[in-house]
Amino acid sequence: MARRGAPARGGNKAAGTDRATGRNKGKGKGAGTGTGDRAQDRRGEREPVARQVGGGLAELIPDRERPHGWTLLIDRAPQSHVDLDDPAHLSFAYQRRLGHVIDLAAPALQPLHVLHLGGGAFTLARYTAATRPRSTQQIVELDAPLVQFVRDHLPLDPQARVRVRSADAREGLGRFPDGWADLVVADVFSGARTPAHLTSAEFLTEVRRVLKPEGRYAANLADGPPLAHLRGQVATAAAVFPELALAADPVVWRGRRFGNAVLLASALPLPVAEFTRRVASDPHPGRVEHGRALTDFTGGAAVVTDAAAKPSPAPPPSVFENP
Repeated sequence: MARRGAPARGGNKAAGTDRATGRNKGKGKGAGTGTGDRAQDRRGEREPVARQVGGGLAELIPDRERPHGWTLLIDRAPQSHVDLDDPAHLSFAYQRRLGHVIDLAAPALQPLHVLHLGGGAFTLARYTAATRPRSTQQIVELDAPLVQFVRDHLPLDPQARVRVRSADAREGLGRFPDGWADLVVADVFSGARTPAHLTSAEFLTEVRRVLKPEGRYAANLADGPPLAHLRGQVATAAAVFPELALAADPVVWRGRRFGNAVLLASALPLPVAEFTRRVASDPHPGRVEHGRALTDFTGGAAVVTDAAAKPSPAPPPSVFENP
């Protein structure tokens, strides 16, 4: 899911969005045809490419401001942005916030064990490999045709220690041993909605099992007014993890529009002050809440269990409309 209208200054303007809640401005020739599997035309100019994958029509739209930048869309919903020349560049606001989480997970350059639930264009795995060489990473992505499409057009650095598994996120999570991960990042959307079985306390209990005692969990969540889903997700995480922080745009906090929020959770105290500073200094500043303020935000929302879990709400159609 992506936030509307928040590319970094000088970043991707072809899509002009964050994942699945941004206005798509990409109208490149050949997009959406399902037949354009060439990244360049005969003149050497990059053209959109498209292919049917499990989740719908996947498109790669060239970033006209970055010679090797691409935005991945699925059924016109922005999913990821990648710059093959600069994998440390994060264009979408929610990905920058997840990048801050990666930066603060350990001292600079220290390798990490990272499990990514949801693959997209492997943006955050590329970022981790670039900023923390020798990290060991695993991506669990259900859509095998999407994985192949990304591999074909946006190949991973062969030196990066990244393994991609085609499996359901929760099923794949269950295959990891106790205490394997320094960081688990969840960014899973199906039809622009987080599947129900990835919203429950039982799911988060499995996440905590896979984390090291000092490990952290980060999730890209999406919701709109009245933020009932987001409140429930915070309450559910609080039932499993004693330490939480939540970052979102001020207009999302105020319940004025649909958007993304990044949830950070751990068994041990979080670097809230530095995370807050970084989120506030982004090109599109966000706000971080934690402690009592975050508890008050839940408003007594019930903990979500497998028996009662529902997918996250669908974004309104206007989110994807071109201006």
